[in-house]
Amino acid sequence: MLSRRTLWISTLALVATSALLLGAVSAQSEPLKIRIGWVGVPNSWAPLFEAKKDLAKHWGKSYVLELTRFQGLGPQITALASNNLDIAPLAFASIAAAVQNAGLDDLRVIMDEKQDGIPGTYSTEFMVLKDGPIKKVEDLRGKVLATNGIGGGWDMATRAIMLRHGMVDQKDYSVIEVKLPNMMAMLVDKKADLVTAPLPFSANPKFREVGRTLYTFRDAFGSAVGAAQLCARAGFLQKNRAAMVDFAEDAVRIIRWYWDPANHDAVVALVSRLSGQKPENLKSWLFVKGKDNYRDLNGIPNIEAIQKNIEVQKTLGLVKEVIDMKKYSDVSIVNDALKRLGGPI
Repeated sequence: MLSRRTLWISTLALVATSALLLGAVSAQSEPLKIRIGWVGVPNSWAPLFEAKKDLAKHWGKSYVLELTRFQGLGPQITALASNNLDIAPLAFASIAAAVQNAGLDDLRVIMDEKQDGIPGTYSTEFMVLKDGPIKKVEDLRGKVLATNGIGGGWDMATRAIMLRHGMVDQKDYSVIEVKLPNMMAMLVDKKADLVTAPLPFSANPKFREVGRTLYTFRDAFGSAVGAAQLCARAGFLQKNRAAMVDFAEDAVRIIRWYWDPANHDAVVALVSRLSGQKPENLKSWLFVKGKDNYRDLNGIPNIEAIQKNIEVQKTLGLVKEVIDMKKYSDVSIVNDALKRLGGPI
């Protein structure tokens, strides 16, 4: 017969084992928390995904999104590198910097967020005072240029076009960081001689009254621009592939809802609420084909455009080496998601 002490120890061991097993089952049943970065509405997808999570079949089951706002794309590289962020929308310039400067050799482009300069679509504008002294790029020598985030795609566009005109940062001009909603005020108050004006800010009639476009994002690179792509690290993707395919499926479903003309009034009202923009400033262009930035209805990133953008950076001395984007992309996740949705459209 077993002694009381032996029975007592055996009972404790059984209780402890049961607790561990229950804890493991509970942990496995918890949806994956995907920490995703964003900058502004409607340029960033993350808040738009969250606002329509009623269309997401897998949200709350296999995954949930945790949103973190950043001033620009550059700071998200640090968050990715320190494992404080799982998905970051990075421009082509940020991708090259992440790989070469931050050592993120495991970075992977997984989905499209926004493309700029696709023929027949909108391209981000860089504006000066309409009645000011700046008439051409050369007139920016010795001036103050405003960007929303040093190291981001828009910042790199300005550096590229300035280099093309023989000017370099800190020697021939200076760059300051300004939040996008404050760009017009900085221009009007003459605290900056050139400002970055993406949608929705460039659509503001008051901005049009005081400013004029000096050049566009497409002008800076002479082609379409991989303005922002959702990026993650290879280890995270490998470990959580099933949940990421679920996320991609939901994301594409939501993207298509925003682009459906039948939903336009609802989209305008939703984005107005999220962004604080007046509906009348959104209705004419927001998710209107040909008037908004290009966003792929299938979520497929334009790897070829990103490759060309980085090659242009190299010719201008803005990156050390040209990286092979085939190595730094993984479109298999979104492709698997598209199979569930009946294929691309």
